[in-house]
Amino acid sequence: VTSEKMKYLDKKATMEYGISEETLMENAGKALYEEIKNFCRDKIKKNIDKLNISVFCGRGNNGGDGLVCSRYLKENGANVKVFIVAPSEKGYGELVVRNLEKAKKCDIDIQLTDFNNINEVSEKIKNSDLIIDALLGISAIGKPVSIVKRLIQIANKSSKPMIAVDIPSGLSPDTGHHSGVFIKADLTLTLGFAKTGLMAAHAQKNIGTLKVLDIGYPKELIENNK
Repeated sequence: VTSEKMKYLDKKATMEYGISEETLMENAGKALYEEIKNFCRDKIKKNIDKLNISVFCGRGNNGGDGLVCSRYLKENGANVKVFIVAPSEKGYGELVVRNLEKAKKCDIDIQLTDFNNINEVSEKIKNSDLIIDALLGISAIGKPVSIVKRLIQIANKSSKPMIAVDIPSGLSPDTGHHSGVFIKADLTLTLGFAKTGLMAAHAQKNIGTLKVLDIGYPKELIENNK
């Protein structure tokens, strides 16, 4: 589906089926955790409780998914560090605020990342076994800039295994094209429905393995939009 269609389906899930955005986000975080656990076992050859995992979160709902996932990782024994882009003047969205609070209650190590402390990130992720990219979702338009751009560059330079939430940050969800700044993922865990850009032939080398996760959209909604 296109990003516009996805937003429409999200709205439909809420308005017609009574499934809140918060529930979808919680389901997404849990489903992400399950797939990450499998990836760690099969590819990194370690159990989750032996791992250092860095989660890069943006300010929007993609970052919210990353925060929920961080909580499940932490609760299951992983050593988790979250690097979230510092809030804009408008602050974070309500769901991000709520899940940031929950993550703090779990004693997750959280760094609000801006240009004052961005240089510490490279050092702090040196012992990471895995990086989760939850920076930009389907609402992001155009080229990544500022802190997000730097975090993408730091992640790629680290040469760590990388898992993208929904889409690799910097790739267009609709075309699969990029502007040169994008996450090169080993595994892309897209939520609910495959995004059009992820199916493009030219995107395959950048998304790694693609999996579509069930996050609780009603069967009827899925069937009608195949």
